[in-house]
Amino acid sequence: MTTTLLALVGCEGPLSTVDPAGPAARSIATLWWVMLMGGALIFAFVMALVALAFRRRKTLADDARHERLWVVQLGIAFPVVVLLALLGYGLVIGERLLPRAGADVVRVQAESRRMAWNFTYDDVPDVTTEGVLHIPAGRPVDVEITTADVIHSFWVPRLAGKLDAIPGHVNILRIEADAPGTYAGRSAEFSGPGYDHFAFSLVAHDAAAWEAFVTGETR
Repeated sequence: MTTTLLALVGCEGPLSTVDPAGPAARSIATLWWVMLMGGALIFAFVMALVALAFRRRKTLADDARHERLWVVQLGIAFPVVVLLALLGYGLVIGERLLPRAGADVVRVQAESRRMAWNFTYDDVPDVTTEGVLHIPAGRPVDVEITTADVIHSFWVPRLAGKLDAIPGHVNILRIEADAPGTYAGRSAEFSGPGYDHFAFSLVAHDAAAWEAFVTGETR
């Protein structure tokens, strides 16, 4: 009971991956739940096979029949079907998460270094923010991620999956926030002493606040 309560508490909070606040994070959370249920089904059948192995066998004919039913049909065929279905579903979800061109897409750049993130904006030339990424709520945002030194990892758990920042290379992550608010971000890659405090914030603005940020009224 205590373990269950602790697990439920872990489903909430600013860094929760199962409390999504955007389309990408919602797809990832759904994939996690589907895989959890698929894994639970396979585990249940494996435990049933283990229990069956301890039962007293009646006749050789019964043994052969049970072997075909449990070992071949359920012990092999069932897990294979479930795993193939999960693999196919995972590939579909992964393809959906890829950035796609669109007129409404906002582009920002995220450059990491020990121990800070610098953010620049296509819509706001000559402006750099440190430790706080500003985006409009309800619009897709492509974050171009790189690093000035070692490998880091950009992660806003409630909005999208994580993506590594690699020296000399740019990775693009599509994020979107359903509603205005402040979301916690982390560098999810060990990068030396102090890495556990390597954090940043993402502020999603409503239309009026984003316009004010772009025009400089709130900077």
